[in-house]
This record gives sequence, structure tokens and C-alpha cells, in this order.
Amino acid sequence: MRNNRLLVWSRRVLIIAVGLLVLAIAAGWLYLRGSLAQLDGTHRAAGLETTASIARDAHGVPVISGGSRGDVAYATGFVHAQERFFQMDLLRRVAAGELSELFGDRALPLDKSHRMHRFRARGELALKTMPAADRALLDRYVAGVNDGLNALGARPFEYALVGLAPRAWSPADTLLVIWAMYFDLQGNLESRELARGWFREHATEEQRAFLSPEATPWDAPLDAQGIATGDVVIPAAPPAWWGQPQAAGTPAPAKVAQAEFFNTVGSNNWAVAGTRSDTGAAIVADDMHLGIQLPAIWYRAALQFPDGKGGQRRMVGVTLPGAPFVVVGSNGHVAWGFTNSYGDYLDLIALDSDPARPGQVRTQAGWETPVAHEETILVKGAPAARLVVRETSLGPIRDVDGHSYAVHWTAHLPGAVNFNAGKLESADTLEQALAIAPTLGIPAQNFVAGDDKGNIGWTVAGPLPRREAHGLVSTYPLTADDAAGKWQGWLAPEAYPKVVNPAEGHLATANSRQLAGEGAALIGDGGYDLGARTHQVRDDLASLGPKTDVKKVYAIGLDDRALFLTAWRERAIGALDARAIAGNARRTEARALLKDGWSGKASVDSAGYRITRGFMYAVYDLLYGGANTELAKIDPKATMGAVSARWPVVLARLLDQQPAGWLPSQYPDWQALELAALDRVIAELTKDGQPLAAATWGQRNTAASAHPMASAIPLLGKYLKVAPDMLPGDQHMPRVAGPTFGQSERLTVSPGHEEQGIFNMPGGQSGHPLSPYFLDGRIDWLTGRESPLLPGPAQHTLTFVR
Repeated sequence: MRNNRLLVWSRRVLIIAVGLLVLAIAAGWLYLRGSLAQLDGTHRAAGLETTASIARDAHGVPVISGGSRGDVAYATGFVHAQERFFQMDLLRRVAAGELSELFGDRALPLDKSHRMHRFRARGELALKTMPAADRALLDRYVAGVNDGLNALGARPFEYALVGLAPRAWSPADTLLVIWAMYFDLQGNLESRELARGWFREHATEEQRAFLSPEATPWDAPLDAQGIATGDVVIPAAPPAWWGQPQAAGTPAPAKVAQAEFFNTVGSNNWAVAGTRSDTGAAIVADDMHLGIQLPAIWYRAALQFPDGKGGQRRMVGVTLPGAPFVVVGSNGHVAWGFTNSYGDYLDLIALDSDPARPGQVRTQAGWETPVAHEETILVKGAPAARLVVRETSLGPIRDVDGHSYAVHWTAHLPGAVNFNAGKLESADTLEQALAIAPTLGIPAQNFVAGDDKGNIGWTVAGPLPRREAHGLVSTYPLTADDAAGKWQGWLAPEAYPKVVNPAEGHLATANSRQLAGEGAALIGDGGYDLGARTHQVRDDLASLGPKTDVKKVYAIGLDDRALFLTAWRERAIGALDARAIAGNARRTEARALLKDGWSGKASVDSAGYRITRGFMYAVYDLLYGGANTELAKIDPKATMGAVSARWPVVLARLLDQQPAGWLPSQYPDWQALELAALDRVIAELTKDGQPLAAATWGQRNTAASAHPMASAIPLLGKYLKVAPDMLPGDQHMPRVAGPTFGQSERLTVSPGHEEQGIFNMPGGQSGHPLSPYFLDGRIDWLTGRESPLLPGPAQHTLTFVR
């Protein structure tokens, strides 16, 4: 009897537990549903001048229309908040050094490094001098963001996971979003300067000239076919660290290669003049290379509003959630795109001290007492952290490797961020756009544009420092007496270099050196890419012939031919000669795969490509490994790859010329070094018993895109990411692709012919996993399939009324 009662009681408990679980799941489901964006209906909004609407097509891409620019800014803020607020929150927190408030002390090291720059305080100062019209537009955007957030049925789901409520958006937060891009695009400049400082101290002038050449045959400047440098003489002996073995536990070559991939945050853009297009208008293409995650960094949109002349202006392209403008796209008359320009935009100024002047440092302005700012960093689950930032007239002080440096960065100066991007909306000609570009408050970028009349041109968008002395010599940390470190405000817009309507009828930039001649010194060298991508894009454009169209221009971004690595394959095959492979089955198989498993492309099924790439990086590892071990003690991102992205050309020259003095003593000859590199690659690719033939490039090059919170939900996290997709492409070709980095969008458009425009990106419009727009469009990005730039017919319409 007692057992029966116990059984009945146990059943009741089980039923109640199951019921509570079902209720919890239902409540969670309802909560998730409640945080979806509103797609249809009417929303009453205070402060509207007229009315506005968000009309989404079948893919969730909106046309945001309004009776005034301010009303469109409000609606843009509303849709950004409803679809992407957590992304916006992360961007402002990254820039301000406030991530620890959400994620605890694991984010504290990053917060401390970013809080040193005090961008929230700088943002509040910038607001005080913002032009009234810009501030009014910003305020309308901010109102839209907060109304969009508050109109959700439940706060964005991410906040339930972190256990905090979202904080309202402020005007300074939008400026912080722009500063977040400074970190993304120029955040490696400090590490590079530190790496080059170590390099200067541990190599002679002759060794530095050889190991970090100013140019190579791969350079493809806009103003010349190439840069005539002549071969720098190989010194008789290398630096002491050359070829030294790495310490135990150093990453294997494949991992080193993965890390090196991200040394250069980049992009491609190019333009074809109307003289070569099928419509007579220019064609502009752009693919910006950034981190690939969910949601995608960009939010697609078309913005439509009165142009002030009795007509309508339509902007189409991508916006950055957190800001009210189209970043890259077309206004119907002019189209434009950006790539990171890698100029000299940051100096580390070594500060002098004197025991007779306690608490003071000597800068270019003389002896001064740094101002101490105490910063409070809120930390989830722990007491707040305190950080004292000492700031000089040049910038904040960073102490590293026994030196004190003032971080003199364009991002710190007044005007580093502004709303001048809005002026591009009304540009009717290329000439007007090129005049606006230098005034933009963004990290300095290569600005390539074209207009509906067929003109094309290039200049630098964003602030360039006006230096007391210019020179193209690659930068090193400076002293307070070095003239190159003395800035006299910003370079005047009319003094910016530019190239307009070149005779060949096309332009291209891809993070490498832009100019061979006049104007190059105004930009300087902040870590230019090698130039192989630019070279290949330029040649692809030339091969299009006298007439072309949008589809052919778009297809250049999908070119995954391995032109740069072809010679490295030949070196690997040459090293694996009959004597080297005799009695060695693994080397024999590697040679066969290099010969027969090579498609000439970075294709997913190619083991030959992966072996070739691994070989190049293994040689890098063997020769630069000792230096990289030392550099890591100074800064985690300081490497010899940061010292010079041209290292593959340097190493290729050594392997081809085989100077005896540069052969590390542990190898009897250069072939032995090459074989040691190949053996390392083979061992890495066949570990755990994997056949070498199965080690394809696609196995290595997979995009496993995920939401930042995917790992925080043990059971449901799988719905916040996608299964790994094998990707063709690599870093030294137009189709840039890596596991978590690559073409964040592909856009090709002819201004005035936007209906022919092509676009795709790695994720959908929404950041919500229950939205049908969460992954919409990803297949187009994976396959390179052409999808329309313009939104299609409206499927959902949300209208704003007063």
C-alpha cells in the first residue's frame, strides 16, 4: 500500500516537473517571439515632421522612406534597434571599453586596452562642437533607436542570457560606433610600431632594408604599372635571431598561418569608367574584408527622402547599425566603396624623463605633466576596476618593454569622427564626391567612386595628419625630436592626392601601396599589404576588354586563382626531387598531390593548394620563429609579419638565390631547410591518421559563422550558428576567404542603373534566430550567386505617424 502511494506521489511529481518544464519552454519561446521586430502596422512616434515607413521585401530588406531626412533617420534608428540592438551595444562597448559590464572579468584586459583611449569622453566633447543640422539628425536617429528598442514585446534575447537590461542609446554612442571601426581597421598600428621598434634594435640598417623592402614586383599603384626599386643587396649575414628554433609549445605551422591571415584587415574596391561600360555610366564594386559572424556587420537598406530640389533622393547599399547613413553604395548619381588605406596614422613617441623633473615627461611641446584620468570599469559579478590613464598633449601614455610612449593617433584628434558622410547623399558628380571624401570623420580609407556620367576616381577618405616632415620610409617609434612625429593639424582637403579618369579606364585598390610617385609620402606606410590582390584585380579589369557590364565586373570578386602561390608550388616540387622522396612514402605522396592535386585555384577540393600554402608559412615559421617568440613578449600581435607584409617575397628570393651566409646552421643546405618545412606541413596535415589526400583546402578553410552568444546556450546555441561551410579563396587573391574573416559584403553597382546592381553578404537582415531573415541570403554569399541590390516588392510595411 505504502509503495503504491509512493508510486502515485512520484508520478504526480514527475507530471508537475514535466508541466513546469513545458511551461518554462513555452515561456522562453514566447519571450523569444516577443523580441522579434515589428514588421507591419502603424507606430505612433513623437517628433515626426511628416511621416515615414519601413517597407520590407521578401528577404527583409527595407526601403525606408519619409517626408524629411530627419524622419528617415528616425525610422532607420527604429529598424536598427529592432533587428540589431545587441550588435550595436557591442560596438559602442568595444570602443568605450565597457564589455566587462556584460561579460565579467574575462573582458577586462580588452576593456583596459581600449579604455586607455577614453573615446566616450572624447565623444561627449565632439557633441559640443557638432554642427546644429548634424546634431538634429543624430538626435532623430537616437530617438528612433530608443523607440524601436522600447517597442519590442520583450527585450532582445541576448540580455536574458547576460542577466542585464539593455541601456538606452545616447548620441555619443553613435560616435563610439565610428570609433569601433578605428579599432577594427587601425587597431594593429600600435603592435606594428612596437614590432618595428624591436626589429630596429635587433637588425642592422642593411638587414632591415633587405627584410622590409619598401616595394616589390607585386605592387600595383594607381599612378604607374609598378614601382622600380631594384633588388636590395642581400647582406653578408642575417640578424642573430634568424632561423633560431622556437620555444616548446609554439603553434604548429597551420595555426601560425591562420593567425597570420588576420595581419592585414583589408578590402577590395574597383571601378570601370563609362568609356568601357555597356551603359556609359561608371561601374563600382566593393567587398570589405572583416570578421564573419552572425548577424553580419552590415544592414542592407534603401533610404528615400526629399532631395531639397523638389525631387527624391534614393540611397541604396549597406548601413552600419548604430549610424544613420549608407556607408557604401549609390545615391543614383555617384557610387562609392572603401578599402583600408594602411597609411601612417599612428606614431609611438618615446617620452623622456628626468629625475630633476619628477612626474614630468618631455614631448614635442617640451616638458609637461601628464593629466591623470581615473576610469571606472564596471565588471559583472565583481567589484568595479579602476584604471588610471595618463594623458599628454600627444595622447595617452603606454608603458611597454621598458619604454614609455605617447600614443599619437589620428583617432584621438578633434574631427576624427563626424557626420560628413551625409554630404555624400547629395553629391551629383564624381568631382563633388572626391571633394567630400577627405572631410569624412572615419578611419582613413581608399575611396573609389564613379558617377552616372562615366567618370571614375580615387582619393583618401578620412583624416590625414599634416606632418612637419613627410617620408615614405616605413615607420618606427619616434623620439620627441623627430620631425616626422610633429603634426600640424589635418592635411587640407585640396592637398589630398587623387587619381581621376586614368587612361586605361579602370581603378583598383586592395590595401597595398596606392601611389608610386607624388602624394605617396602624404599617406606614408602603415603596413601596406603585399600587393598581390591589387595586382590580380588590376589585371582582371584589363582583361575585361573595351566594353563590359555589371555582371562581369562583379565576377572579379570571385576570382580565386592562386597566381601568387604558383611559384611556391614550383619550389616545393623542386625540393621534393628523386633523392628527397626516395624511400619516403609521405614525401612521395605530397609531391604527387602538388603535381596532380593542384587546380591553379584556392579550391575546396585541392590538397595541393593547402600543402603549398602550408609550405610557405612553414618556411616563415622556421626562419622568423625565434623573432616571433621574442616579439610576443612585447605585444601579442607583434610579429615579423606585422613588421613587413612583404616577407613572402623576401623568403622567395632567399630560397631562389640561396646565399650561404643566410642558411641557418642546423641545415646542411637550403634544400634541407625546404624539406624540413615540408615535413612539418605533412606531419601537421596527417596527424591523427588522416590521409594526406584528405587534407584539402576546404577542410581547413571553413566558415563556421556564429552569434557571439552561441557558446552561452548549451542546448540552443546550435540555432545561433551555421554548420561549417567550405570556402574557396584565400588572402592573396580577389576572393578573400578565411574561417572567421572575409568578404563581409559584395556590392557592384552602376549609378543611375541600380536595378542592375548585385549584392550579397554572409548573413541576413535580422540578428534574431527565429526571424526568417536571420540567414536569408547566405547561400548567395557562399556560392557567389548574383542577387539584386535593390529591394524587391514590399511584403511587410510599418508606418510611422505623429
